[in-house]
Amino acid sequence: MHISYKPLWHTLIEQNMRKEDLRLAAGLTINMIANMGKEGKHISMDTLARICETLDCGIMDVIELVSDEPSTTRNDNGKTERKNHREQH
Repeated sequence: MHISYKPLWHTLIEQNMRKEDLRLAAGLTINMIANMGKEGKHISMDTLARICETLDCGIMDVIELVSDEPSTTRNDNGKTERKNHREQH
């Protein structure tokens, strides 16, 4: 599993904020913002807490856990298909 910051980007859109606005308001570095844009890069829990406090939101509005292993599903023909979890969203 890995951490995805996709919920954060949606939360920023909902709050009409840019990444730069968040960076300045939460006291983040440019590198922190860049790392959140990369798959598998992590930031500290303290940083996540600052983001949640700044946006007045919960942790699930900032991150989600995404499986690295593909899941299997059955198609209409009864055949098993492998699907990557990321493709399901």
